[in-house]
Amino acid sequence: MCSCPPASIKSVSGTLYIVATPIGNLEDITYRAVRILGEVDQIACEDTRQTRKLLERYGISKPLISYHEHNERTRAQELLRDLLAGKNIALVSDAGTPLIADPGYRLVTEARTQGIPVVPIPGPSALVAALSVSGLPTDAVHFGGFLPARKTQRRKLLEELKSSPATLVFYEAPHRILESLDDVAELLGPRPVTLARELTKIHEEFLHGTASELKTGLAGRPAIKGEITLLIGKGEPSEADNLPVREAVDQLVQAGIPRMQAMKTVARQRGLSKHEVYQQLTRP
Repeated sequence: MCSCPPASIKSVSGTLYIVATPIGNLEDITYRAVRILGEVDQIACEDTRQTRKLLERYGISKPLISYHEHNERTRAQELLRDLLAGKNIALVSDAGTPLIADPGYRLVTEARTQGIPVVPIPGPSALVAALSVSGLPTDAVHFGGFLPARKTQRRKLLEELKSSPATLVFYEAPHRILESLDDVAELLGPRPVTLARELTKIHEEFLHGTASELKTGLAGRPAIKGEITLLIGKGEPSEADNLPVREAVDQLVQAGIPRMQAMKTVARQRGLSKHEVYQQLTRP
C-alpha cells in the first residue's frame, strides 16, 4: 500500500460571465442569459435598482453588487477575490453588452491576467441594432463610443475621421445632439446620417438625412429625450486626399490636431507607415 502523502488539492476559480441584457424591451434577452443569471453566485451591475427590475421579470433572485465607473478600481479587486475563491459571477450593464461604452474593462483584463475563465453571453447592443437597420454600409465600421462632450475635442475627433473609409457610429446624449450635428455638418459635409433614438422602446425612432436636415428637424421639438445612437455614412474622396503629405499634415495641425497625431492620421488614411510620412516631411 502506498505511503505517499495525499496530493494537495488545487483550488479552482469561478467563472466570470459577461452577460448582455436588453437595451429597452425586456423580451430581448436570450434563454442562455436568463439561465446564467439564475445560476451564478452573484451579479455585478451598474445600478442594482435597474438590474433588479430585469431579474424580477424573470423570477431570478441573486445577490447584487454595484460595479460602475466610480467604484470600478476597488470593486474589481473584491470581485476578483470572490472569483479566485470559486464563486461564479455575472457582469451586466444597465443595458446592452458590458464593456461596450460601459464599465468592465479593468475586471475582465485582471481576470484574464489571473487565469480566471471569462465567458461571453452575447445579446443586445445598441451599436449593432442601429447599424443593422440604418441602410448605411456595414463592410467597415468605426465605433467611437460617446462623442467628446467638449466642442474642441469633438471637432478634433471628427476632423481626424473625416477621410475614414468606414461608417462612423457614436453614442450621444440628447442635450448635446444639436451641437454634435452642427459639427458633423460643418466638418464632414452633407453625407448620409441616421439617428436612432430609444431603440426597442415604446418611442423608438429612426431619422434619416444629412446632419443639417436632422438638426433642423430636432431643433423644432420642445425637447429631445432618450438614448441616441448616431451613424454617419462614409465620406466621398476629397481634394485633401490628393494633397502632398506635408500639406495634409499642416491642414490637420491648423485644425488644432497635435502634429504627431496628424502624422498618424495621414499615415492611416493613405496606407503609409508613420516612418514613411516622417520621411516625406523631412525631405528638403
